[in-house]
Amino acid sequence: MAESKSTRCDAVVLAAGAGRRFGGRKLLAPFEGRPLAAGALDAAFAAPVRRVLLVTDGDRELAAFAREHARALGRDDDLQVVVAADAAEGMGASLRAGIEAVPPDADGVFVFLGDMPCVPPGLARDLVRALVPGVDAVAPRLAGRRGHPVLFGRDCFRALRALGGDVGAREVLAVLGDRLAWVDTFHAGVLFDVDRPEDLA
Repeated sequence: MAESKSTRCDAVVLAAGAGRRFGGRKLLAPFEGRPLAAGALDAAFAAPVRRVLLVTDGDRELAAFAREHARALGRDDDLQVVVAADAAEGMGASLRAGIEAVPPDADGVFVFLGDMPCVPPGLARDLVRALVPGVDAVAPRLAGRRGHPVLFGRDCFRALRALGGDVGAREVLAVLGDRLAWVDTFHAGVLFDVDRPEDLA
């Protein structure tokens, strides 16, 4: 799929984790003067997407913040909150719920993590440009390490919908071989996530 005006992409932001290593819910904790989740939402809305799907475990406070944030960006009609009924199983269950909510006509879906607040805003367009025929997914890479977000093409959707438990998309990517393309970057934001309170500093 080459980038064009007809490219139909959506974004899933995974925000249903329990934050065990953090000591509890973290996505509304302050990071650089605003809730942590704001960074991931900004990056998702900056991507060339029609809609952003925020996957939660039913956290009403987080959903309310996300709607307020989308409204401030003038994108309130482009946010959909998805409640993952099986969120307690782990990331795989949350990702499955997000992919199931993606419209069937989507050509690709970005997967953002809610606790990664520093993803560079222009990266998503670079990922779209790399999703060409013969490529099923595109990921950023920094110093040999895979980062986020990952852009999955339509051919990956079935495998993503089959995920469960705490198995994320790593297994889906592992079998792609040459059908996984890389976008090299020097921006540390593709790797930085907040796992513990000290990461907020």
